[in-house]
Amino acid sequence: MVRLGRFVARLWYYFRMGYATYLTFLFGYVSTLITVYYLAIKSVPVLLDVFPKFIPFAALATVIGVPSSIAIGWLHLKRSLAYSSEMDIGVEANPYYYKLPPGYTLEVWGPLYLELLLQMKKLLAASKLLNEAEKERIESLEKKMRILNEGGYVGSPKRRNL
Repeated sequence: MVRLGRFVARLWYYFRMGYATYLTFLFGYVSTLITVYYLAIKSVPVLLDVFPKFIPFAALATVIGVPSSIAIGWLHLKRSLAYSSEMDIGVEANPYYYKLPPGYTLEVWGPLYLELLLQMKKLLAASKLLNEAEKERIESLEKKMRILNEGGYVGSPKRRNL
């Protein structure tokens, strides 16, 4: 039952991405051009003299609209607080910022980091270079690595049931 739910959730995600990114973009763009031309341009005789046909209007709107959209998108990503807020929300909602993702990270890197930590702790303890505060920090990291390697969460994710 869980597998079916995950499968349906994946289909839902693919549908939203395809629909929102491609279909509605294309339909929205064409619909806007048609609406502006046939309701605005056709109603104003001066503009109708400049654009007697739809295709030249659509071409000019595209030549102006694409670079303008690129500039607005760049401003959104580089200069707007909105994008950083979107990323904050994505980080808070993504469980893999609080746990190890499946695959080589969980199967290789997590155990490797834990083993390196354990061996380093042994070396430092044998050399008597480890004070009590450092020992506590290493043991805290060791505990977190064990939790991660077992598929658990560290930190405080906003939503765990994703």
